[in-house]
Amino acid sequence: MINQKFNFKQYAIITLIVSNWINISEVLRYFLLVMPRVKSFFQNRSGIAEMDLGIFSIWGLWDTLLTAILVFVFWIYAKSFGNNRKAIWVSGIIVWFAVFVIFWVATANMGLSSWNILLITLPLSLFEMIVGAWFSSKLYSSNRWST
Repeated sequence: MINQKFNFKQYAIITLIVSNWINISEVLRYFLLVMPRVKSFFQNRSGIAEMDLGIFSIWGLWDTLLTAILVFVFWIYAKSFGNNRKAIWVSGIIVWFAVFVIFWVATANMGLSSWNILLITLPLSLFEMIVGAWFSSKLYSSNRWST
């Protein structure tokens, strides 16, 4: 059951748990599929799509922020319409559009990647968001952290 009153402790714990999935998914997608294609698009120039500790740390913050937004959007939708499959799909799709579709279309439109990369990144990132919303649904319904 979704609390009618926002519980920050519950939200923070769920965000940290779900962020594990988001981080794993982002890292695997990037290193296995995106990075090789971006490097190829820029003809393997040095410094393009590289990863070091500083960038990796920023990426971790980005993934945690992304997760926090997903969990919050899920909570809002589930609070209003119930913790159900529709809440999972709607919250996942809203965050996916607001983050990934805008990012990747803008990146390709500015010539910073090929349009073909959207065929890989968009479906996989949608899957990532739906699974993240599903985890949120299960964790909110477990009610472990509701007090």
